[in-house]
Amino acid sequence: MPRLLVIVPDRISDILSKGEYQPCYYNPGQVFDEVHILTTTDDKPCLAELQKTVGDAKLQVHCLPDEPAFIGKWPEWFSRLRLRCWAKPGVELARRIQPALVRCHGADWNCFLASRIKAELGIPYVVSLHINPDVNPVRRYISSPLTAEKRRHNRFFNIIESDGLRGSDLVMPVYRPIIPYLERLGVKKFKVCYNVLNSIYLQKKISYDLHKPARIIYVGRLIPEKNPDNIIRAISQLPDTVLTIVGDGPIRKKLEQLALDLGVADRVRFRYSVLNDELCLLLAEQDIFAVHSDYFEISKSVLEALLTGLPVIINHRSGDAVPELEGDFVTKVDNTAEGYLGALSRLLSDHAFREELGKKALAHARTHWSPEVTEAKYTAIYSAFLERTNEF
Repeated sequence: MPRLLVIVPDRISDILSKGEYQPCYYNPGQVFDEVHILTTTDDKPCLAELQKTVGDAKLQVHCLPDEPAFIGKWPEWFSRLRLRCWAKPGVELARRIQPALVRCHGADWNCFLASRIKAELGIPYVVSLHINPDVNPVRRYISSPLTAEKRRHNRFFNIIESDGLRGSDLVMPVYRPIIPYLERLGVKKFKVCYNVLNSIYLQKKISYDLHKPARIIYVGRLIPEKNPDNIIRAISQLPDTVLTIVGDGPIRKKLEQLALDLGVADRVRFRYSVLNDELCLLLAEQDIFAVHSDYFEISKSVLEALLTGLPVIINHRSGDAVPELEGDFVTKVDNTAEGYLGALSRLLSDHAFREELGKKALAHARTHWSPEVTEAKYTAIYSAFLERTNEF
């Protein structure tokens, strides 16, 4: 009975409460009959709610909380020693479970633990990486001046990431812009594997006839790097439209005030949290997807919109272009009210163009990112490790 050990740095209960998990998220293709999930927090999620993430597999959850007191306190050699001491209970857990493979989501304490399991027990591990830390730093101090304490903090997480990623049998970046970071780090074995999206509730858009009023949707965290303020300003000049903003974050109140100031609070609707199943159904009922992002990524929400067949408007990045978004299946604009207004006006007035863009988006997305395509890639990788072929 093949077993999988999944190690995550997340508080699983928080993700469950947001309804963001896809079916079989932790066991794509249901390759494994038994799945153990270990979180490096003290979280104790509801097993019944989590069961759908492993399909029909037997599920167990374990905790090994990280040790914040270790961060940045000692020289590099002593930090590694303390980290190995911290990892020992996790290694012993893996010794009891005897998984065929360890899977890490993200390169944090979980990834270092996987490297120790491999070093002591010889069990292979793979890591999915969801950001490029060189472009979107996490767990790092980046603003000047960097004190000695902050530099030690940064070096600590450099150890965790470098040891974890370099020791892995395969790193699976979830989009191509992560590759330069892996190459800089000296990681040799990697394969781009896009996120597996909601195969049950993602719906193909059937009609491109405009609703009255026209429905525009934004989905994403409400943070400065994804600020939709210029979309709201554009909407204020398009009277027969409604904008739905799905997401929450620190700039939400500022955006709500902007809608009030522009006199469009009745046409800009904020939905702070929507379960992913409901969101996928909601997308198919919209006319246009408009988003802003400064990140070097193709986000899950954009993939979902493309797979629905929605016409997508997104801003030009100030840095390198996102490779996955190059092509004629999306409309690119400057991140200005005028940029979004021009794109929205054309899509609202030109039915043929709106339908053509949506259908191009659907065709391109189905070829590259359909749940069937992405799940098959993970299934093939898992099967290769079980069969010890290394042909992935």
